[in-house]
Amino acid sequence: MKLIYGVKDKPKFGQLIVFAVQQLLAIMAATLVVPIITGNGMQPTAALFGAGIGTIIYVLFTKAKSPVFLGSSFAFLGSMAAAFAGAVSIEAGYAGLIIGAVFAGLVYVVIALAVKFAGVKWIDKLMPKQVIGPTVAIIGLSLAGNAIGDLQKGKYMVDVVTQTIVDGQIVDQVSSVPSANTLLAVLCGLVALFVTMICSVYGKKAAKLIPFIIGILSGYALASLFTVIGIKTGNDALKIIDFSVFSGIKLFAVPEFTFITAMKGVKQIDGAYIGSLAMAYIPVAFVVFAEHIADHKNISSIIETELLEDPGLHRTLLGDGVGSMVGAVFGGCPNTTYGESVACVAITGNASVATIITAAVGAMLIAFIQPFVAFVDSIPSCVMGGVCMALYGFIAVSGLKMVQKVDLEENKNLFTVSVILISGIGGLVLTFGKINITAVATALILGIITNIVLSKKSEKTAQANN
Repeated sequence: MKLIYGVKDKPKFGQLIVFAVQQLLAIMAATLVVPIITGNGMQPTAALFGAGIGTIIYVLFTKAKSPVFLGSSFAFLGSMAAAFAGAVSIEAGYAGLIIGAVFAGLVYVVIALAVKFAGVKWIDKLMPKQVIGPTVAIIGLSLAGNAIGDLQKGKYMVDVVTQTIVDGQIVDQVSSVPSANTLLAVLCGLVALFVTMICSVYGKKAAKLIPFIIGILSGYALASLFTVIGIKTGNDALKIIDFSVFSGIKLFAVPEFTFITAMKGVKQIDGAYIGSLAMAYIPVAFVVFAEHIADHKNISSIIETELLEDPGLHRTLLGDGVGSMVGAVFGGCPNTTYGESVACVAITGNASVATIITAAVGAMLIAFIQPFVAFVDSIPSCVMGGVCMALYGFIAVSGLKMVQKVDLEENKNLFTVSVILISGIGGLVLTFGKINITAVATALILGIITNIVLSKKSEKTAQANN
């Protein structure tokens, strides 16, 4: 893949700011959603700050050789819920978030030390192209449902009243649903998608480097037009954007960082609770480690540099692990490498680590600037869904490109790829108590086992032929 800006290149200051904003738009929605889903008063802006500082730490550990942004990890949603469920108070739950993230980070540190002394050749044997390729593809394909679901809905919500009979009495039940006409929402999303694609393929150098910004703004403009018409005519079906997020906001506001609330609950922590946190976080960290390998194999193929060797897997793990620990101190959420960020690098051809650093600093600053956060929050789901069709698609395609280099005439490879694709696309999730092994991680584990089992047969056949 031809890069416009390499890892060590530094775009001009004005371009750097624009490129950084594009990276932020690619990762911000998902980063902000994790604390919202977890609830219990967690602040999305604090998580955004945590993602920024975690990314800076990652860049430092990797010697500025890996163009990857860290964001809030969805894999730890169950662990974070367990931290609050097992706490005696909300304040203790916040302390639990930090302790849990430290447990997860320490897993990475221990593995990094093992890699430092044992090297990475065992990973190539354990996870060759026939395992990593389809796994990377699954990371993108598993998100397809999210992109299409978002494509069909706007941001503006209306209350719908339904009546049910409970104990012989008619009871009104109120639920909020997106008000936008599905076809209009899809239209806005497709405009964002096609503008992004046209800018990337036909645009001049400047447009090629910021196709997502242009695409998102185009979809947002069309959605705004429909929303204004809907407001003027009183037609809720035309209302796609919820402009109420801009009301009553201040220019600057200091997020309530996790450690501030956690300090109030430290005295309520006991040994049993710490043990439950270890059980909730440590197994998930091993699962995310597998995805860490897949993401870095993917970005390595894009920048044509094997990151597991230079700067080394031990450094990427330390950056990810320590970045998660520090990020959680501020935002409560353990961080992970973001596929959206990797896809943004691939599509724009901009692998400049300077862009990643600027985006990280920007995330930390923007966490204090409410109008920008409100703007991102107001971007309708359909617009982001349209853009994510390209982002997630590129992740899937980059994995399939790895599979191209695999000899699928050999049954061993064919079965390995097949098992990973079907279990991953089918959504095979394994649950052990409060621990969920995601579909991607399950597919990877099955692929590794399949490849090992069938490789034994290949080795015996080769020895017999000799």
